[in-house]
Order: sequence, then C-alpha cells, then structure tokens
Amino acid sequence: MAEKVKKRVGLGSWFALIIAGCVLLPIVSIAWMGLGGDGARWAHLLATVFPRYLSNSLSLMLGVGALSLLLGTSLAYLVTHLAFPGRNWVQYGLFLPLAMPSFVAAYAWVDVLEYAGPLQTTLRELAGWTSAREYWFPNIRSRLGAVFVLSLTLYPYVYLLARAAFRELPASGQDVARSLGLGHMRQFLRVSLPQARPAIAAGTAIVMMETLNDFGTVDYFAVQTLTTGIFSIWLESYDPGGAAQLAVLAALIVAGLLGLEKIGRRRARFNKSGRQMAPIQPQRLSSRQGAAVLLYCLVPIGLGFLIPLMVLVAPVVSDLSLWNDPGLWRAAGHSLALGGVSAGLVVLFATAMVLGVQKSSGAWKKSLLTLTTLGYAFPGAILGLGILIPLAVFDNWLADLIFATFRRDPGLLLTGSAGALIVAYCVRFFAIGVGAAEAGLAAISTNIPLAASTLGRPPKDVALNIYQPLMRGSLASAMVLVFVDTVKELPATLLLRPFNFDTLSTHVYGQASLENFYASAPAALLIITLSLGAIYLLAKAHR
Repeated sequence: MAEKVKKRVGLGSWFALIIAGCVLLPIVSIAWMGLGGDGARWAHLLATVFPRYLSNSLSLMLGVGALSLLLGTSLAYLVTHLAFPGRNWVQYGLFLPLAMPSFVAAYAWVDVLEYAGPLQTTLRELAGWTSAREYWFPNIRSRLGAVFVLSLTLYPYVYLLARAAFRELPASGQDVARSLGLGHMRQFLRVSLPQARPAIAAGTAIVMMETLNDFGTVDYFAVQTLTTGIFSIWLESYDPGGAAQLAVLAALIVAGLLGLEKIGRRRARFNKSGRQMAPIQPQRLSSRQGAAVLLYCLVPIGLGFLIPLMVLVAPVVSDLSLWNDPGLWRAAGHSLALGGVSAGLVVLFATAMVLGVQKSSGAWKKSLLTLTTLGYAFPGAILGLGILIPLAVFDNWLADLIFATFRRDPGLLLTGSAGALIVAYCVRFFAIGVGAAEAGLAAISTNIPLAASTLGRPPKDVALNIYQPLMRGSLASAMVLVFVDTVKELPATLLLRPFNFDTLSTHVYGQASLENFYASAPAALLIITLSLGAIYLLAKAHR
C-alpha cells in the first residue's frame, strides 16, 4: 500500500507537501504553545485583560466592516450601473486608498484634526475661541477615530470584489426590473445585491481580518485590541505563553470569519444561461444626479488618499533636508532587499507547489492548497510569534550540531535576523503566489505540456521552457504584490526584526511614535509610491 501511495503522489507532490508543512508550521506552533499552556494563565487572561481586548477588537471589526460594506458596495454599484461624468477614471481612482497604509493615514489625520492642527486652528480663528473648553471637537485618537481611518483605507477590498461581481451580472435581470417599474434603489436591493452577496461577504471578511491584523493605527490611537495585547504581553511582560494564548483566541476569531464567509459562498447559487450574458449597460443620469454621484465617489478618494497624501507632501517639499536622513535610506535598502527576496521565494515555491499538486491525483490537492493560503488570513503578530518558536528550536539544533562537529558555537543564525523576517513574509503572503500560479496554470492548455512530455522532454525543461514563459505575466504581478505587501507589513516586522534594523514601515512607526510626524513623511511617501505600482497592476487587471 505504501509503495502505491508513493507512486501515485510522486516527487513533485512530496515537495508540495514539504512546502505546505513549512507554511503551516507557525500556525501549528502557536496552537501547540497556546493550548498547551498553563491553565492558571488562561484564567488570569480571561479575568483581566481579555474582555477589554476582545470587546475593543470586535467593536472595531464590526464598525470597520459595516462602514466598508456600505462604502464599497454602494460605490461598486454606482460605477457599474450608472453613467455619470468622470465615471471612467473614478472607478479606478477608488482603488487608490489601498496604496495608503492605515497607520500612515492615521498619523496624517491626527496631524490634521488635533488641537494644534490646521482645522481646529482655523475654527478658533474664525469663531474667536481661545481654548478647547469653549467648543467641542471629536477626539481622533479614539475607537471611533480608528473606525474612521481603517474604513477609509480598507473599503477598496469590498469595492474590488463587489465591482467584479456586479460587472458579471447579466443585463436581463436589470431589464426585467426596469420593465416592472423598479427604481435604482429597488433594483439594487432586489436584483443586484442578492446575486453579488457572496463576493461582498468575502470582501467584508477580508476587511475585518485586516482590521484585526492592524497594529500601527490602534496603537497610535491607544485602542487596546488583541493584536496590541500580543505585543504588550510578549514584549513588556516577557510572557510568550500568555501571548500565544491570546494569539490562539485571535486565531479562533479569524477561523470563525473564514467559516462564515465559506458558508455564505456555499449557500449562494445563481445560474446564468448563454442568453443572459449580455453585459449591463449603465443608465444615464440627469446632470444634477450625475454631479451628486460623482461627488459621493470623490469623497472616499479624497478622505482616504488625497488629503493624507497632501499632509505628507507638504513637509518634504518645504524642507528638503528631510530626505538626507541616513536612517531613511538604510530602511529603504532593507525594505527593497527583503521585499525582493521574499517576492522571489514566494513565487518560486508557490509555483513549484501548484505544479506538484497539479500532477498528483486525489481529493487532498484542493485542501492542501487551501491550507497554505491560511497565512494571509492570520494577523502578522500571530504569525510572527508562531515563527519564533520553530526557528528557535531549529537554531538551537543547528548550533548544537555545528558545535559537536567543529567545536565552535555559532550562536543563533536565524532567530533575530533578517532571515526570520523573510520566513514571516513568505508565510504571510504565500496565498498571493498560489493564486497567481493557479491563474497562470489555468490559462495553459493541458495538451502543451503533454505534447512536450511525449517528445521526451524532462520535467525540468517543461517547467522552464513551457510553464515559465506562459505564466510569466501572472507570476510577475504576484511578485509586485508580494513585494509591496512586505514593504507595508508592520506587526510581524516589529516582532522579528534584528536590533537596530529598520524597514520603511518600522521607520515611519518609530518616528511617529516619537511624535516626529514630519520626519516620518519621506518614508511614508516611499511606501505609497511603491504601492501605487501594485495599484496600477490591480486596476489594469480589472478593466
């Protein structure tokens, strides 16, 4: 029986299993460390900090999820179903807030809305107020402020998937609705929304998971969530077991979100015949209606991207010496190196895994690929903590082996090094590589590699000379997306980076934490500039 299984799986499939094991190892290590921890520590967490962390996290996730759902879905419907001035460029401009990291937007909005900021200063000058006691102004550094900032930078996830779903709807449904005299709102509620519900649910789940993953924004706004709790217990209380237990609880929330999203997709069934596939023709609006819709679409672009961008540009234009900081360029070099290496490894291993699984038989293939994409759903703080444990075990084993062989103690080689960051990035963003490799492979006719194999070409030549050129476009896009995501990643980088080792994201975080916002502006602009390349590819792919 073992020989039959070995023949059936093959070398490529065993390689795929090894890659999947490495990707899943951090999640397994967190579960082992958290669930196997001291019961007294569990009781202490549940009785003290956990209720506060959980309530803040859930309220933040629900608030950001609801506002992003409202914004993303309504904007997607407007740009797909209605014709108004500026529609052709607004539908792509709504992607722009994805290029603005949430923690960067938080720093910018605090600079705008704080007591000494331009808005309150102008209000005091116009009204003649002399102190904050004479008027009320909302506190941006609060839970509601975090909901506001996170929603403005995360709603494009809902918009992206909802727009794609609305564009695929058949025109026949809209024609029938109009013939029955239904207006725009009733068409949306009764026809379009039910059919696009799975995609909207998926986008909202992503937004809520990204909200749980956020550290920079909630830390700056002093909102204590499960993610900030992991950092606090690990770095301030020196309690890795308690941090792991908190990470397990956060992971259970993520698993619940994934389960609800999958249930929503499974229950939704909408079949379309060939006659129904005519694309939707946007309905023309009156000039007044068109202007109102255009204004509604411009508001999230302005609040989520343009205003924070102008706040960042102003200091670096007025003081060019900010670009002379050696620490800035060291951080940029680190980010470029880490991002390039991580992107190359993710695409290489994801392609090898997809090809290995594709050549094997059995129902386990789909489950294996699904499991390897879980890293993208889990917060960076959880994965960072999970990577430290197996890396430390491996480092100690390797050091003992080298000492026994050469009588020299090399110390820890990976733990506390840039290598640990690369491992974290590969695990966190492996799903992007898998998705791109699957998309590229699906576009290749199975007859091409089969013909090459019958002509005696070895698997190595088939992979390099057939698969690689035909999959080049999708793999290159994946490399860009992984590269940008590594540059923006903050929680895992803060946990795993070596001493005195900054990336662009940690440089921004460090300067802003010292209330030195202007010094963080150049690094933030570099992150945004790199992110815009990924936004361009995203918009190009969804034309």
